[in-house]
Amino acid sequence: MQFAGMNYLAILVAAIVAFVIGSIYYGTLSKPWMKAARIDPDGPKPAIAPLMITTFILELGLAFVTAGIIGHLGPGQVTPLNGVISGLFLWAGIIFTTMAINNRYQGFGWDLTLIDGLHWLLVMIGIGATIGWFGV
Repeated sequence: MQFAGMNYLAILVAAIVAFVIGSIYYGTLSKPWMKAARIDPDGPKPAIAPLMITTFILELGLAFVTAGIIGHLGPGQVTPLNGVISGLFLWAGIIFTTMAINNRYQGFGWDLTLIDGLHWLLVMIGIGATIGWFGV
């Protein structure tokens, strides 16, 4: 399924991969993350369904943009390895740096930056590999 060079099936699968990575990752690290984010585990709980829907929609956007960037590598260059490398560049140059700057200004410690940063690193590797495997 392609339109204007974008493989929408690849984008959908990449977003699902990102969502599953986040579910497993934060399911495993929920206690240290809540401590680092200064969230009281006994405090009020947000409505989970809107958060999950928003997360998936935004991960679709992330997968779409990543596919567009990987697609610019040119014919024959959209491979799982090049997808992972592109994901690493996007993570290191945009995602992690922006997150680290925001966390510094918001007064959070490096523990939150590292927990969230590793999550986004795994997500970008997953998205890049998926887009590279399916092609754009």
